Amino acid sequence: MKKTSYIVVAMMLMLALAACGQDKNAGNNKNGAEVNQGAGAEAPSEVTLKIGASPKPHAEMLKFIQPMLKEQGVNLEILEFNDYVQPNTQLFEKQIDANFFQHMPYLEQFNKDKGYDLVSVAGVHIEPFGAYSKKVTKIEDLKDGAKVVIPNDPSNGGRALALMAANGLLTLKEGVGVSGTVADITENPKKLKIQEVEAATLPRVLGEVDLALINTNYALEAGLVPTKDALFIEGSDSPYVNILVARPDNKDSEAMQKLAAALRSPEMKKFIEDNYKGATVPAF
Repeated sequence: MKKTSYIVVAMMLMLALAACGQDKNAGNNKNGAEVNQGAGAEAPSEVTLKIGASPKPHAEMLKFIQPMLKEQGVNLEILEFNDYVQPNTQLFEKQIDANFFQHMPYLEQFNKDKGYDLVSVAGVHIEPFGAYSKKVTKIEDLKDGAKVVIPNDPSNGGRALALMAANGLLTLKEGVGVSGTVADITENPKKLKIQEVEAATLPRVLGEVDLALINTNYALEAGLVPTKDALFIEGSDSPYVNILVARPDNKDSEAMQKLAAALRSPEMKKFIEDNYKGATVPAF
């Protein structure tokens, strides 16, 4: 009986060891299946693009396409700026990857002044430039010697003067077009007192002057409706298309091209038309 007991115990130990081995193998197979499954379901890597933009309408437009780009593996990080200098400076210094706030004449002048080589990736929309007043409701009511403010950067200052000339308030030297300066005024029948002011400041001084020529993005931020509040405004044929801007080293990247495509998509066109009612016009 004693010998039989030893045999039984030995057989039980052998069965237990065999069961442990099967469990171990099963565990290994399970782990292996999980690893293989994980490898097969690996999500594509996401690319982050940091883009500087004016709050209105540029940042609003970018926020609209954020979900669309997210689905394409592009995480759009939007940084809002209230001036026209830092977005270009930070882009050149590689603190951000792109910007969206300016038109081509401004970019060309900025590159020339700073020695930068920033480039346009895509044209998106036009913001018709307008003239506003809290003191008069029509041009004819402007008094002699009225105070007028225009942007102090060359491209937008020239644009403002050209718009004033087109509406009969002054005459510029022949051929200067939108490149004119105050020094190029040849006739000023109302003897308007024209002062150049930083573009972002224009809405804040509107109540202190008789007429202010304001970029649409700043007009929108101030609660103005260009198509309703402007005394006169550019037509939709304006050459000042707002552009997505990058550097030569990243303009052709896959993520940048996805961003450009989203900004020029049918969804964006509808968003612009539905939300800005002519104050911003698609350029595609």
